[in-house]
Amino acid sequence: MPVPQTQYARSGGVHIAYQVIGDGPRDIVLVLDWGSHLEAFWEHPLLPEFVLSLTRFARVLAFDMRGVGLSDRDIGAVPTEEWMEDVGAVMDAAGSERATIVAHGHASQMALLFAATHPDRVDSLVLINGYARLSRAEDYPFGVPPQVAQAMLDSVELEWGTGDSVRILGPSVAELPGVRESWARIQRYAASPGTAVAKMRTSLELDVRNALPLIDVPTLVIVNRDDRLVRADHGRYLAENVARARLFERDSADHWPLPDSDLLGAIEEYVTGSRSDEPNAERFLATVLFVDVVDSTSQLSDLGDERWRPLLERFEDVLRRTIVAYRGILVDTAGDGAFSQPSTRPPGRFAARCRSAMRSHRSASASAADFTPERSRSGRRRSPVSPFTSARGSQRPPGRGRSSSRAPSATSSPARGSCSRTAASRR
Repeated sequence: MPVPQTQYARSGGVHIAYQVIGDGPRDIVLVLDWGSHLEAFWEHPLLPEFVLSLTRFARVLAFDMRGVGLSDRDIGAVPTEEWMEDVGAVMDAAGSERATIVAHGHASQMALLFAATHPDRVDSLVLINGYARLSRAEDYPFGVPPQVAQAMLDSVELEWGTGDSVRILGPSVAELPGVRESWARIQRYAASPGTAVAKMRTSLELDVRNALPLIDVPTLVIVNRDDRLVRADHGRYLAENVARARLFERDSADHWPLPDSDLLGAIEEYVTGSRSDEPNAERFLATVLFVDVVDSTSQLSDLGDERWRPLLERFEDVLRRTIVAYRGILVDTAGDGAFSQPSTRPPGRFAARCRSAMRSHRSASASAADFTPERSRSGRRRSPVSPFTSARGSQRPPGRGRSSSRAPSATSSPARGSCSRTAASRR
C-alpha cells in the first residue's frame, strides 16, 4: 500500500504529525515508542504488518510524539499535562470521540496519563512492553539501576543512527535482511543523537505511578517475558495496580510489537470481544510471487539426495532472506517451491526485485511468476481462499522482457508450455 498521508494536529502551540490508516468500525490510537518517524516507518520489513493487521477491525490513528519524527522538534521542556494532551489533539483532528489506545514502551506513560485524565474518551487501553516508571527506586526494585541507566544513555549517543539496537529491540528478527538498515534510517529520520539522548533521559526520569489508581477503563497489559529493554516485572506491576487490568505474558525476547498471530489475536479479542476465525477473515486481492527451482527433479536425480539436500537448504535460506529484504511475507512452502506476497511495496517492484535476486543465487536456478488470486488474511498468516493454478514463468535471457506469467483469476489457464502447480491452503 502507498504511505498514508501525513497530516498535522495542533496541540497548544505544537504541531503533531499523524496518519489515518484504514476505515474500520472503531478507532485505535496507536502510539509507538519515542524513536519513530511516520513515513520512514513504512519502509521497515516487519513493523507495518502490525499496523495493517489492526486495520482489519479498526481505523488506526498513528502519530509521532512531539519532539521527534515529523512533529515539531524544537519544543524545549514540556509539562506532562501538555504532553499527554497530544493524544486528544490527534483524536480531535481525526474526528474521533472515543478510541482504544494501543501504546508501546515509553508511550504507555502517555496513554496511562490520558486515560486517567480523560476516561470519557478511552474505550480501553492496550499496553505493550510498557511501564509507569522505568528507573529503579526504593519502592520500585525492578527498575533500571543508575549505572545501567547511564550506560543506556551512552549507548544511545554512540549507536544512534546505526541500527545496532535492533539486537535488543528485535532479537528474533535482527539478522533478517533489511531490518537493521531500515531501523537505522528510522532512527536518523526520527531524531539527532542529542535529541535521542534527551528523549531517553525523559523516559528514565518520568514516573506516572500516581495516575494508576485513577484509571478506570479496561486495560490489557502485554509483556514479553524475555524483553531485555523493559523487564516483564514492569508490566506485572501495571497489571497489579490498574483496577481493571488483565495481564498477558508472552514467550518472546522482542521489545518491538512484531506482527505475531498471538499478539494480534489477543489485541483483537480484547478490543472487539472475539478473534477472527478463518471463515470470517478478510478477503482481498493480492499479488503473490511463486518461486521454485528449475529442473529440480533432474537435479535431484543427477546429484543424489545427500548432495541435493544442502543445496536446497541454502536455496531456501536465500529465498527467505530475499523475501524479507524486499518487504515481502512468506505465505507457504511446498518442496522446492514457495509462495510469498509483498507487504507495502508495489507488487511489480517486489516481484521483479525478488526474481533478480534469486537469479543471482548460484546454488540453484530459480523460476518465478506472480499472480493475483483472492486470498484471506488472519493475523500474520495468509492462505488461498480457494485453490488456484500457477504457471511457471518462462525462462528468458536477462533484459529480454519480464520473466513472469500473470493469472488474473483462479480459473486462468497456465501459460503454454509451462509447468502448472496447484496451491491449496495449509492449516
